Amino acid sequence: MGVNSTTTVNKIQSELPMSVASSPLEIHNVRLPPRRSTSQKLRQRLSDIFFPDDPLHRFKNQPSWLVKLMLGVQCMFPIFQWGPTYNLSLFRSDVISGLTIASLAIPQGISYAKLANLPPIIGLYSSFVPPLIYSLLGSSKHLGVGPVSIASLVMGSMLSETVSYTQDPILYLKLAFTATFFAGVFQSSLGILRLGFVIDFLSKATLVGFMAGAAIIVSLQQLKGLLGIVHFTSKMQIIPVLASVFKQKEEWSWQTIVLGFGFLAFLLITRHISLRKPNLFWVSAAAPLASVILSTILVFLLRNKAHGIAIIGELPKGLNPPSSNMLFFSGPYLALAIKTGIVTGILSLTEGIAVGRTFAALKNYQVDGNKEMMAIGIMNIAGSCSSCYVTTGSFSRSAVNYNAGAQTAVSNIIMASAVLVTLLFLMPLFYYTPNVVLAAIIITAVIGLIDYQASYKLWKVDKLDFLACMCSFFGVLFISVPLGLSIAVAISVFKILLHVSRPNTLVLGNIPGTTIFHNVNQYREALRIPSFLILAVESPIYFANSTYLQERILRWVREEEEHIKANNGSKLECIILDMTAVTAIDTSGIDTLCELRKMLEKRSLQLVLANPVGSVMEKLHQSNILDSFGLKGVYLTVAEAVADISSSWKAQP
Repeated sequence: MGVNSTTTVNKIQSELPMSVASSPLEIHNVRLPPRRSTSQKLRQRLSDIFFPDDPLHRFKNQPSWLVKLMLGVQCMFPIFQWGPTYNLSLFRSDVISGLTIASLAIPQGISYAKLANLPPIIGLYSSFVPPLIYSLLGSSKHLGVGPVSIASLVMGSMLSETVSYTQDPILYLKLAFTATFFAGVFQSSLGILRLGFVIDFLSKATLVGFMAGAAIIVSLQQLKGLLGIVHFTSKMQIIPVLASVFKQKEEWSWQTIVLGFGFLAFLLITRHISLRKPNLFWVSAAAPLASVILSTILVFLLRNKAHGIAIIGELPKGLNPPSSNMLFFSGPYLALAIKTGIVTGILSLTEGIAVGRTFAALKNYQVDGNKEMMAIGIMNIAGSCSSCYVTTGSFSRSAVNYNAGAQTAVSNIIMASAVLVTLLFLMPLFYYTPNVVLAAIIITAVIGLIDYQASYKLWKVDKLDFLACMCSFFGVLFISVPLGLSIAVAISVFKILLHVSRPNTLVLGNIPGTTIFHNVNQYREALRIPSFLILAVESPIYFANSTYLQERILRWVREEEEHIKANNGSKLECIILDMTAVTAIDTSGIDTLCELRKMLEKRSLQLVLANPVGSVMEKLHQSNILDSFGLKGVYLTVAEAVADISSSWKAQP
């Protein structure tokens, strides 16, 4: 019996509380997987890592090269996939949604540019070129593209730590464009090389804490505009910001405070209405532009009396000027531009893909993550050469786009067209727009990033995730935005290492009346088998955890023997290691099994392996470890191992 046995055993010991105790049980062979060459294994492994979605499946079994060429064009430019079936009905829906998000994009673009410490016109430039490029390359039908608060905040905080945007605005602008270029290169490289798993290190727990902390910092920074303060700190930590607010009390302007908090209340009320009644989404969508128009008219009418209210001033008319000559690839600030580009690139990529997938799931279609990375990366590279800074898919714009009935990416083209008209003809109208209204718009937009419910859920479900969330939150508030994010990522990586190096080991018992073995702590009715200790390992066995597993298994053995001695139970004779969840093993893991078997043999204990998966079984066979385990060393299931070994004990005189 054992690995090569095909015989049927008799009834096993009557005291075993198993269904197999009352009927014969066939012992099956544990087989090796089909032989494959090293190149075949490597090709399969690389395919699983980099091409899990099998992107070339559409090209298989196609009749001609012309068809394959068309499929290739559609793959690179999704617009050619849905474009031939586009009709007037779809266009009507896209026009409505495009104009609706344009009413949100124009004031947001101006506001977020100021958040990044850039000229307001840069925000409008960034709402024109990138959406056009995304409409050609992107795979999402509902993603509204443009500047976003988090990327704007991070870029502003990282660049302003080294370069003053007030004392050296030209250098600061060059750094912003160069950082955008490197963000685009990084993003598109991830898509081309299919390395999207890099952004998975920003776990949901990390992002919840980071966004909440960033939202508070962004909101506090807007107190400068809401209170009319002229001299304000450039630091992003909560303590310097609050200290600056109260230190400059003499600069507070009552006209600015009244105007700012009045429009802030208006924006929050409209947001509340849209949240309570989703059919009225257009109320909050139109509120920012309405606030800009009303406040501009009000300040214009009171321009001779309201001298304390700061205004945007003159904005240049015309299309995006080229900025490729402002990119630099050498000098003392290159490292800062690269670092800022990578950090903002990761954040904007994470937000854009998450938002795209969210709305794709609602409409039951699929967003290709690698295509999205390339689309977002290419639009940022092109944007850096046309006076734009980092852009991605915005949650607020996408939500409005979805609710307004967008059908395709043409809604982004309509939005960009509305921005184009604004750039060409309407810029003088923004001269009297007060900065305080832009501050109110930013606060209203970022306040939704504070997700209390998600934090509470993290606390209930996973305390380590909650710790990562809180470290990210307080790191952003009290240290800095990039360092707070780095701390949270480090905790997430530590969590991964902890799970890998300290995997779960469980004691299994038999569910009465079945051949099923399960965790005795999870299933109270599960009964331990006399003379057996059945353990399960829920992890691959690698060099990182092999020593721990050996020590933990020996501890289980010691505790079981002490328990048997205290309760006068049957002597422990066999340890069964259930390897169902051991998906892989390396040479360190194999050596550990050998050492463990030898240590247990010296204590007159037998070690048995149950249900090793194909790749594990193959390595065990190649290492010749199975010879040392013998015929009764490897079984297909725990039940067969218990039945066969018990039968052999009974047969012994």
